[in-house]
Amino acid sequence: MVAAASVVTVIGAVTGTISALDHGRGSDQARRPEVTGSPTPVPAVPSPPPSPPGTTRTPTAVPRHRLPTAVPTRTAGRKRQRTTVVTPLLYRHPDSQVIDWVRAHPGDPRTALIESRIADRPAAVWFADFSPDTIAARVRTVTAGAAAEGRVPVLVPYVIADRDCGGASQGGAPDLAAYDAWIEAFARGLGSGEVIVILEPDSIAQSDCLSDADRAARFASLARAGRTLKAANPRARVYYDGGHSGWNPAAKQAALLKEAGAASFDGVFSNVSNFRPTAEEIAYDRQVLDALGGPRSLGAVIDTSRNGNGAPPDGQWCDPAGRRIGRAPTLDTGEDRIDAYLWVKLPGESDGCKGAAGTFTPSYAYDLAR
Repeated sequence: MVAAASVVTVIGAVTGTISALDHGRGSDQARRPEVTGSPTPVPAVPSPPPSPPGTTRTPTAVPRHRLPTAVPTRTAGRKRQRTTVVTPLLYRHPDSQVIDWVRAHPGDPRTALIESRIADRPAAVWFADFSPDTIAARVRTVTAGAAAEGRVPVLVPYVIADRDCGGASQGGAPDLAAYDAWIEAFARGLGSGEVIVILEPDSIAQSDCLSDADRAARFASLARAGRTLKAANPRARVYYDGGHSGWNPAAKQAALLKEAGAASFDGVFSNVSNFRPTAEEIAYDRQVLDALGGPRSLGAVIDTSRNGNGAPPDGQWCDPAGRRIGRAPTLDTGEDRIDAYLWVKLPGESDGCKGAAGTFTPSYAYDLAR
């Protein structure tokens, strides 16, 4: 799957990218999924690797437009009310590869830095295995944990049929009918609280590999998925695949998003697992949103997990040297129409060069965190 990344900070945020899969551990555990050449398993969940920018392949791999809640307060001696903005915090799921590594290596000289700069930050939870019988329970484990803490979880369904067009992160549901049923089960675990859904990274930006008929069928399925998620939990914020600023031109990406019905939901996400600078993504996402049309409330979320130094000049996408984490995850970006900076891809989970794809590699995490 192809993705792009950039990072942000969140006060009180807590930990890394996770996926939920039935890989080796109980089905009630949520973690980053494990996918061939990209995402990782449920229990120890890594995120998918990015695909080379400018190619039709993408790496494996939300906020409410304004999640803050207005709390009226009385001003002494006056009847007039003043509004205090309370920003919900993102959720750090306690089950991830980086947290496991930190706990298992208290004496490693790299541990303190990796813990403070990566493990203690909130990150997305990936669900990349096709497991219709257990998916609702695994999603519910994450959303219930977030609700208990009053935080907002970020979930990544990554099971679309023909995922990654047969590339490193190939896999997913056997067909779109099975995918529709899987999404219905996924939605049953959403609960009733605020939740951000990053719906199928690369499913739209990478759709050029499909025939016209297959692409139309996929986009219809993605539109159904959005409706299913919203029907199950109206407070869910559903974002659609916007690729990234080095991939499709904004007008082309917007046209594809429109075909998938994205204008009827909450907006777009960009830079998943990639390295494009945050400023470039902000400009690009606004262009996409303008071309997409729809209500002014549509916004964008940006993966900032590895874009601190921007994209490598040689176009390298597989664990490129010299990269850094970006801004920490936050729902308060201060930027018009940019709803959040998120860590969708967890820093330190390899694209497949410095370690097995989707697995946590401490040397890589340390380099990104320094």
